[in-house]
Amino acid sequence: MTPPMDQPTPPGTPAGDPAPDETTGGERRISRKGLLKAAIAASAAPLLAGGGVALARDAASSGDGLPAPTPACDDGDDPTPPQMEGPYFKPDSPRRTSLVTAGTPGVPLTVSGYVFGRACRPVAGALLDFWQADTNGAYDMARYAFRGHQFTGPDGAFSLTTVVPGLYPGRTRHIHVKAQAPGGRVLTTQLYFPGEPRNNTDALFDPRLLMNVRSAGNGRQGSFDFVLDVAQSPDPTDPPTDPPTEPGTSWSSGTSYRAGDRVTYGGVAYRCLQAHLAMPGWEPPKVPALWERG
Repeated sequence: MTPPMDQPTPPGTPAGDPAPDETTGGERRISRKGLLKAAIAASAAPLLAGGGVALARDAASSGDGLPAPTPACDDGDDPTPPQMEGPYFKPDSPRRTSLVTAGTPGVPLTVSGYVFGRACRPVAGALLDFWQADTNGAYDMARYAFRGHQFTGPDGAFSLTTVVPGLYPGRTRHIHVKAQAPGGRVLTTQLYFPGEPRNNTDALFDPRLLMNVRSAGNGRQGSFDFVLDVAQSPDPTDPPTDPPTEPGTSWSSGTSYRAGDRVTYGGVAYRCLQAHLAMPGWEPPKVPALWERG
């Protein structure tokens, strides 16, 4: 059952029932969040393997409009904008990452991504509660079909298995979601599909909420990163450590490093390029976006 949104069940609770980069003149600017995503991908196979760093704003730059840059993240990403809850939300959804079974009709869809805070660092244990229409455009108000909540992993990642939602009068295709960092405020919003004709006529459609979506076999794969309005420290814009840590300090998972910090790993000295919280799989030789030798 979904816990009250202001008191999320801690990760590890037994599961419930199953059931742009901004572009200017054609040149791509690598964001801080994109670099961190690349670091995460270095230690775990991403859903869209071979597709590069897929960000929701990439799709938004295809002609539907660009999100405004934000000074809070220095990354080109505002906190994910909210949207109305709509009339079909139900509390107490089951905890599950798949909303389908082998016989569920519809076009298979997986949606994956990460949850970040204002400092562009992953948010572990964030609660994500999804609900949507079935392939015929109908919401189940009697039970909990196409409803479920989950928590992000230590790297801020999530993955949802479902089907492409159907259309119903007045709306384009969309997926509802409530997102909440541990102890934080609830963000209620919706995710959209690029290239949908009804995007141009749906009064609620927001290009900043476009997923990246591509065909995959007989289904589709989508990606979206949530940026929650939660403070994180240290911030990537913090000045370099003065004086920097000495290279004799060994790299350690769980340590907060700032730009300029120096560590050793495997007998080699490295310098931190941007502030981050070290995680398993982010060892310096694996993530050149975060560490340089020397």
